[in-house]
Amino acid sequence: MKAKILVVDDETDLELLIKQKFRRQIREKKYEFVFANDGEEALLVLEQHPDIDMVLTDINMPGMDGLTLLVKLHETNPMLKSVIVSAYGDMDNIRTAMNRGAFDFITKPVNFEDLELTMQKTMDYVIQLRQTLQAIKENDILRMYVDESVLAFMSRAEFETSLSASETVQATVMFIDICGFTAIAERESADTVVKLVNRYFDVMVKEIIAQSGHVDKFMGDAVMAVFRGEYHLDRAIEAGLGVRGQIATLESSLPNHPDYHPQVAIGINTGEMVSGNIGSRTLRRLDYTVIGDVVNMAQRLQTVARPGQVVISELAQQNIAESFTCERIGEVTLKNKSAPVVIYNVLG
Repeated sequence: MKAKILVVDDETDLELLIKQKFRRQIREKKYEFVFANDGEEALLVLEQHPDIDMVLTDINMPGMDGLTLLVKLHETNPMLKSVIVSAYGDMDNIRTAMNRGAFDFITKPVNFEDLELTMQKTMDYVIQLRQTLQAIKENDILRMYVDESVLAFMSRAEFETSLSASETVQATVMFIDICGFTAIAERESADTVVKLVNRYFDVMVKEIIAQSGHVDKFMGDAVMAVFRGEYHLDRAIEAGLGVRGQIATLESSLPNHPDYHPQVAIGINTGEMVSGNIGSRTLRRLDYTVIGDVVNMAQRLQTVARPGQVVISELAQQNIAESFTCERIGEVTLKNKSAPVVIYNVLG
C-alpha cells in the first residue's frame, strides 16, 4: 500500500533530501510526498489532496507554526496522524506536541532510517484506525437490514472487537522512576517540582530517542518506553544506562533539599506482548500501547530496583551476557508471581 505523506517545512533543503533519500521508495510507489512551506499552505494542500495519510511537520515556520497546525488538524481531521520533525527537541515542545495530538517526535538533524521506521509505525496505526472505522460503518449498514433484537448483543461485541484491534509483537519495555521524588514534591513549590521533573524527563527522552525507542507515556515521576525492531533489548539497556549516567551528572539546588542528587531506578523486560488500541467506547478515546505479562513484570522489576540500578530478569541477562556486564542480585518475590524471580543489575 502506497503512503501519501505531506511534509510541512520552510527549509527547501529538506524537500531535496527527502526526495534523494527515498528515491527508491518513490520509484517503487511505496511513498508519495507532497510539500508545503508552513501550516497555512499545508491546510490548502490537504483540501486539494484529501487522500493524504500522514503529516511530517516542523515547529518553527513563518506563518502558521507546527504546533498551531496540530490543533487545526485535530479540529478538521482527527484521523490524520502527524509526526513532528524539528530541531527544537526540548521537553516543553515534545510534551506540547504530544498533548496537541502528535503521534511521534523526531529531532533534527534527521536520521532517515529512524524517520522511515517512524513513518511505517505511523502508517500501521493509521491502517488500524481505518479498519476500526470500517468495522463500525459495516455494523451501521447491517443495522438497516437486520432486526434490532438480533443486533442487541452483536453491536457491543463488534465495537469491542474493532476497539481492541491488536497484534502480538516481540519488544522490550522499560520503566524509569525518579528515586525519592515524592518527598521532593511534598516539600518544594509546585513550580519547582514541575521544572525539575521536566528537566529530568528531557534527559530521559533524549536517551530513549537516541536508541530508537518510543516514549509510551509519562506517569507522574516515571516514564514508560517501548523498543521494537532489531536488537530491541540491547537498545533498551543502552538507553537505560545512558539515562542512569546522564541523571547522575545533574545537580539540583533546592530550597528544602540542598543535598539532593537525582537517581533513577530502572526495570527492563523483554518478550511477547500485545500492541494495540486500548480505550473507552463511552469517551471514544484510544491509546496505542502495549500490555501483557511482560509489561507488568517490567514495572515490577522497576519497583524492586534500588537507586542507580538497571534491573533485568535472568532470561534477559542470558540474552545479553556477551554484550553487557551484569551482577546477580538474587531471588526476589514479585507481585502476582507465584515463584521467586532471579534478577540482575546491569553494570555497563
